Amino acid sequence: MRTISPAIGATEAGASASAARSTEQGARSKGLRRTIGAYVALTKPRVIELLLVTTLPTMILAEGGLPSLWLVVATLIGGAAAAGAANVLNCYLDRDIDQVMNRTKRRPLVTGELTPRAALIFGLVLTVASLTWLALLVNVPSALLTGGAIAIYVIGYTMILKRRTPQNIVWGGAAGCMPVLIGWSSVTGGVSWAAALLFGVIFFWTPPHYWPLSMKFRKDYAAAGVPMLPVVAKESKVAKEMIAYTVAMIACSLLLVPVAGMTWVYALVAAALGGWFLASCIGLYRRAQDPSRGKLRAMTVFHGSITYLSLLSVAVAVDVFLPF
Repeated sequence: MRTISPAIGATEAGASASAARSTEQGARSKGLRRTIGAYVALTKPRVIELLLVTTLPTMILAEGGLPSLWLVVATLIGGAAAAGAANVLNCYLDRDIDQVMNRTKRRPLVTGELTPRAALIFGLVLTVASLTWLALLVNVPSALLTGGAIAIYVIGYTMILKRRTPQNIVWGGAAGCMPVLIGWSSVTGGVSWAAALLFGVIFFWTPPHYWPLSMKFRKDYAAAGVPMLPVVAKESKVAKEMIAYTVAMIACSLLLVPVAGMTWVYALVAAALGGWFLASCIGLYRRAQDPSRGKLRAMTVFHGSITYLSLLSVAVAVDVFLPF
């Protein structure tokens, strides 16, 4: 009969217990990472990134050069946290329609990774923390403007406009324009006509940016009962309105030249970018009117809108440092 030494048995038992603890710790670590990832997903990081793209160039223009590094960091952290807070509250309020739409059905509140209560608490804490941060480390006007932006997005857009009117993104989109006012006020303590024109650029940019995405996900919005303009109007009408908003956007970008003292370099870049984006909207309109011209390329316009705003923001920042 084979006998097992007590020492060997104890060693094997210890190894098994160690392996079990290691497995348990690994599972807890993986679970923690997933939970953190779910909270981060609620903040919609890609949306935050686009908002911050416009903030730093605005601060550079307001300063007439590079602002202090600390002010830039404080403003961007506070702005990112505030935008994240608004997005979290948006996800909380829209969780019923998110589960209907293919584009949003994998969000944490739909999959059950997080509870609505946890999301609400997270959103409210992030709101208070971001406003307090900005008030204490940047200035009170920036904190007030940020509070206004959160209110416009959460109350104005999500709770009032989104499910009631096809113009929801037009007026609700004003929240996405606020980062330029916040960036300007963080440097100067107030706003100016130049800041108002930058606001106008983004305000008029928002419909031709978002409506192409709504065209692609028209069935989703219709199923969720959200009356985005592409859901209730013909594609040709949507494209025509996009052209009108784009023309107004270009006008604001060019008015910035005399108002903010921009150089001819910025003027050429703004005109070229505006003309290029306008041409893409016109192309969308022509295809909507006449399908024989080819497939409607709504997402091409959507991605083009992001390129337009990013490059225009770079032009605003770079122009400040030109020696003429």
